[in-house]
Amino acid sequence: MVDVHQEISELPATVGKPPTNKELNADAMKRISDWIFSQEIPSDVTVCVGDVYFPVHKFPLVSKCGYIKKLLSDTKNADLSVVEIPDIPGGPEGFELAAKFCYETHVELSTSNIAMARCVAEYLEMTEKYSTGNLVSVTEAYLNDTGLTNLSRVASILQCSGNLLPISDRVKLIDRCVEVIAFMVTDKSRVSLVDWWAEDLIVLRIDIFKRVLVALVSKGFKQFALAPVLTLYAQKRLRGLEIFGKSKRNLDPKQKHEKRVVLETIVGLLPREKTAISISFLSMLLRAAKYLDTTVACRLDLEKRMGLQLGQAVLDDILIPSCCFDGDTMLDVDTVQQIMLNYFEYNSTGLDDVNYDLNFIPPLQSDDENVGKLMESFLAKIAFDRNLLVSKFISFAECIPVEVRVTEDGMYRAIDTYLKAHPAISDMDRKKVCSLMDCQKLSCEARAHAAQNERLPVQTMVQVLYYEQQRLREMECSPINSESQNMVLDDISRLKKENQELKFELIKLKTRLKEIEMSNANKPSVNNATGTTAAKPPLPAKPPLPKKSFISSVTKKLGKITPFLHADGLVASGTRGRNKPGKDRRHSVS
Repeated sequence: MVDVHQEISELPATVGKPPTNKELNADAMKRISDWIFSQEIPSDVTVCVGDVYFPVHKFPLVSKCGYIKKLLSDTKNADLSVVEIPDIPGGPEGFELAAKFCYETHVELSTSNIAMARCVAEYLEMTEKYSTGNLVSVTEAYLNDTGLTNLSRVASILQCSGNLLPISDRVKLIDRCVEVIAFMVTDKSRVSLVDWWAEDLIVLRIDIFKRVLVALVSKGFKQFALAPVLTLYAQKRLRGLEIFGKSKRNLDPKQKHEKRVVLETIVGLLPREKTAISISFLSMLLRAAKYLDTTVACRLDLEKRMGLQLGQAVLDDILIPSCCFDGDTMLDVDTVQQIMLNYFEYNSTGLDDVNYDLNFIPPLQSDDENVGKLMESFLAKIAFDRNLLVSKFISFAECIPVEVRVTEDGMYRAIDTYLKAHPAISDMDRKKVCSLMDCQKLSCEARAHAAQNERLPVQTMVQVLYYEQQRLREMECSPINSESQNMVLDDISRLKKENQELKFELIKLKTRLKEIEMSNANKPSVNNATGTTAAKPPLPAKPPLPKKSFISSVTKKLGKITPFLHADGLVASGTRGRNKPGKDRRHSVS
């Protein structure tokens, strides 16, 4: 234990540094001691609070503190010169305030110390029984006249009261603050507005915060209106968690436990109405729940809530990192699969769990289609993962109902991505993966790509070609309606565009070929025997040739490439062996 005077003398002199709480407490206690010794009355009792000694006088304390009076009058205590008070609220600072009040020095009460003063007065039994105008009555008067008249002051007092349990509960200080807040909020907010008081309440510890919200609901405040303040509180208290990272940072066990309690309490306070909480906020809570290893009930509750609102989700809402990194996938596939199953289970039954919103409305058909596309996008996202097993990929894909898949393009994209990222899988697994899609529901572009995709098994490619031919036959046999006519027109326009591009390419090739011929013609010919260049006599000018059409030039080039074509484009009928010579050649004499 350290004597207060000895401790003060050993404090180093610091210039420019703000004093610590310990230094401030020691300085205040030194001022009390200086006042005592200035009266030239030696102290006759020493009060020990924690590791700090207070040399004081019996008479001022006994005259106002019933607790100290009982200690000093106890005949069993042999040494009455030392009194230990280890559990006084506020520690040395709390006893300092009580001692200053006992010596009738000026004590300034404020919202920052009124909770401590009230609890210290209750602990030391500073009631009217021992002295008129004692500390209990003074603190009660301050609370009634000033402290409990403004929401910000009440919230500050309530925050301090949370650190003074259990005695703050014994004096009903927390209950009084909670009742005042509930009355103020329900009276002024008209049961819907929360923004003006939410900032004052998010500073409270989680157990006090829960008591305030329960009191609000009991006063008639609508539960769905608590969603904004719960969102603000969660964002403040769960800050610092790396729920979007690829690695799990080790938290301090105490800090992790506190955040886990906060998260589980918030989940228990969430409104039961379906649309009260956004799915992005629920996704953030679920990521934090997996990160903090909360209870299974907490995580299942969040998965059910997300399943109810999956029709409004986007891809980022379901990209939940996996917290097991030993050969597991980067994303939590099992959790997303369970959320999807919850959605389709509620959709199929049309009834919600009794613990949730009773006014449950089954999802619309558009929501089902959005969920189908969302799950196919998620499947394509996880297909890049090298650790994703074939069995897990097939299991997830089979959970997507066929009726919500308008086309099979999304499933084909996921399958193609998986085969590209896992080239070493066996042919049997490759066939199982490709059997997940219905080739008949592929679009024209997807069928054209699949027909040339070497990663697909041969049976799948043949199946794609078969359905494409079947579709063409049906288009030929069926009368042309407006939709099919539009499709034909689109195909014709696409073919015209491709034909135009091919013409441009042929013109470029023709120009390039002409440049090469001209460059070869301009090169001088070298006489091999003499090594000199022979000058060629100028050729007589030829009349200009008629302008050739594009088709004739292409035909001429094709004739050069294939010399066995006649001018009409037909191959000459050949005979076995060499062609027979003409009659004049056969009967000529050499």
